[in-house]
Amino acid sequence: YHGNDGTSMPWNDTAQLNYLMPEVREAVIRTILHVARNFPIIRFDAAMTLTKKHFQRLWYPEPGSGGDIPSRSAFGISQMDFNQAMPVEFWREVVDRVAQEVPDTLLLAEAFWMMEGYFVRTLGMHRVYNSAFMNMLRDEKNRQYRQLIKNTLEFDPEILKRYVNFMNNPDEKTAIEQFGKDDKYFGICIMMATMPGLPMFGHGQVEGYHEKYGMEYYRAYWDENPDSYLINRHEREIFPLLHRRDLFAGVDNFYLYDFYTAEGNVEENIFVYSNRIGQPGSDYCQRSLVIFHNRWADVRGWINTSAAFKDKRRDDDALQQTNLGNGLGLRNEGNHYTIFRDHVTGLEYIRNNREIFEQGLFVELGAYKYHVFIDFREVVDNEWHQYARLTEYLNGRGTPVIDETLREIFLQPIHYPFRAIVNAGFFQWLIDNRVRPRKPIPDHFQNAIAEAEAKLLYLFQGMDELTEERGKGDILTKEIAWKLTAALNLPVLTKLFPLSKSRKYINAARFINIGVNDIISIEAGNIQSWGIILGWIFTHNLAKSLPEGGYEERGRKLISDWMLDKIIASTLQELGLGPEIAWEAVTCIKILVRHQNWYKESLKNRDGTLRILQTWLRDPNVQKYLKVNKFQGTIWFNKESMESLLRWMLTVATISVLVNDEMDGLRVADGTVTKNILSIYEEIRKIQTASKKSEYKIERLLKIVA
Repeated sequence: YHGNDGTSMPWNDTAQLNYLMPEVREAVIRTILHVARNFPIIRFDAAMTLTKKHFQRLWYPEPGSGGDIPSRSAFGISQMDFNQAMPVEFWREVVDRVAQEVPDTLLLAEAFWMMEGYFVRTLGMHRVYNSAFMNMLRDEKNRQYRQLIKNTLEFDPEILKRYVNFMNNPDEKTAIEQFGKDDKYFGICIMMATMPGLPMFGHGQVEGYHEKYGMEYYRAYWDENPDSYLINRHEREIFPLLHRRDLFAGVDNFYLYDFYTAEGNVEENIFVYSNRIGQPGSDYCQRSLVIFHNRWADVRGWINTSAAFKDKRRDDDALQQTNLGNGLGLRNEGNHYTIFRDHVTGLEYIRNNREIFEQGLFVELGAYKYHVFIDFREVVDNEWHQYARLTEYLNGRGTPVIDETLREIFLQPIHYPFRAIVNAGFFQWLIDNRVRPRKPIPDHFQNAIAEAEAKLLYLFQGMDELTEERGKGDILTKEIAWKLTAALNLPVLTKLFPLSKSRKYINAARFINIGVNDIISIEAGNIQSWGIILGWIFTHNLAKSLPEGGYEERGRKLISDWMLDKIIASTLQELGLGPEIAWEAVTCIKILVRHQNWYKESLKNRDGTLRILQTWLRDPNVQKYLKVNKFQGTIWFNKESMESLLRWMLTVATISVLVNDEMDGLRVADGTVTKNILSIYEEIRKIQTASKKSEYKIERLLKIVA
């Protein structure tokens, strides 16, 4: 006879041995021991066919039962005779002999027909294929699979560690054919990666291959290319979890939870379980909470009560239950808060510990959606109730970085008025009210300036509240308002401050207006250009309101420390800039704030170009903006970025020299302004010319300027 499991055709590349004969069983066991001495892992294919129950059914059926292999009905024997011939389960003998003679061998059994638990509990197999995982989750028999887990937890949770969970194998359809490649696939794959036991990926599963791989294949027959979308999503969502299997593989602190809907019913289509390693309160304690909705529907509800389980650490056999707070090993204190991160979205969440213990966790899930909450940490609230305020502010929402959001709440006295002035609507309003050549002054020009003044006063009041210092907000408001006036008049610079027959002056005005690219014209209202100008105007003098000196560097630092850069970048993105360009503009604004007075050296000393350039190049933000890089021993800078930097340095210097020394109006057109602009432009031209001659090498640039 060939081998046969009674369900289809015989396996014609095998021969069936008679395991009722003790000498046959001994010969096979010795062969297994020989293999074990050479290999650390042995897999037994279709191992359930050699259990007593199925070996008798197939080869020695009880008289009258018929049997599943028709020709074997003539060989039927009674149950008593069968037990005498095979008194002990063959696999029990194998496990015991291997443990005794080759103890470091891992035995892995492929078993189905709902025999998985029997192989682990009774036969002692180290690992067993858990086909129920694949079949039940694929067919969305969620209630049945949850019940299987519950039964295992009530009998012996250690059994879960022995299961090999998989989504396909060579005998089954490919994973992509069974589960697709969207949320359902990844939700079940998340479970495979985070359940106790051993996750097993099938051939071509990660690559999304459709061809069913045969054990006898020498090569693939279909010409398939790896699915980059599928691979990238595995790398993003699955592989990092596999690197943390120590958190998921154990069962000592594994708990399955019921998900209760608002109506008080248990939602059987949602799998919720937590795990933990390390002692609560220690630096080594790690926690996880996994939630997956395996059904096409939307659902919301609470997680708190665990399923019953047997606690082997107790002397009695009474089943236990726990709640989510205890399951995660949290402290039941009202002033304790738990912060945790969703591995899938990257968002962080915060909950009050007492609320977790008393109510649990509220969750909303769409079809086939999932969460993997990790990186739990507990914090204690302070006398200012910062975490309580943060929890109330977020109201259950996630945020990219909890600590930054906490800072945002602390900075609200600044952020509210800053957002009032730095927002897409107000920026566009100011841009629309710029003065343009050959057109009358906009009707709302003065209204725009007045509105900016009012908002600036509100901003400085917020700074006073935050810093608990009485600043110079009223004076600085006037200064900034006049610089805003000067900026909005830049498109008509040569008309406002004329200098006849000066080609150099016209070139300076043109360089301010368009740089080297007509697309980013100030006159035309280019968002990127005006975003930099307005961003600089509303931030460059903020630090002047503070008592300490060095307001230029402090001003640049405040943009980051007070998280004003995020507000500016968000505003520019709302106006239509891409994230990369918006943040590049923010970097430029920081540079202009830090070096806003660079031109004063130029007006005093015509030989100060080298010092000016060296000061710029020492600034990390300037290096970043210029894309400074080292290649083959040479330090390079980007041509276009240098042109842009020089344009903006000239622009902010021009805005500054247009305002009089008293900061209460624009200068009169007596020739002083044009003279100063020409002097500043001369410095810019020196660097511009040297930049071209340097072939965009930093060292050569400095030598030419020197």
